[in-house]
Amino acid sequence: MSEDSCRVDVWLWRARFFKTRTLAAKFADDGRVRLTRSGQESRIDKCSRAIRVGDQLVFAVGGRLIAVAVEALGERRGPPAEARELYSPLQIS
Repeated sequence: MSEDSCRVDVWLWRARFFKTRTLAAKFADDGRVRLTRSGQESRIDKCSRAIRVGDQLVFAVGGRLIAVAVEALGERRGPPAEARELYSPLQIS
């Protein structure tokens, strides 16, 4: 994995969408995350799939549909304010 990419399960955990990395990995392995990169949409089916800054993710957690653009990959799982800097919300049409 290069400096400009991150595993999707690690990123979801760092961005605080999941309490543990194991939960994030299972969620990704179940194919419940959609990735849009350069206009191409695909379903993530492996937790080891790499995401990059600029990618868009759409997934449902706790009955809410979440659509975000990846703004940063992060270095650690920090406090909530730091986690919110990793993404920006998108309008769902």
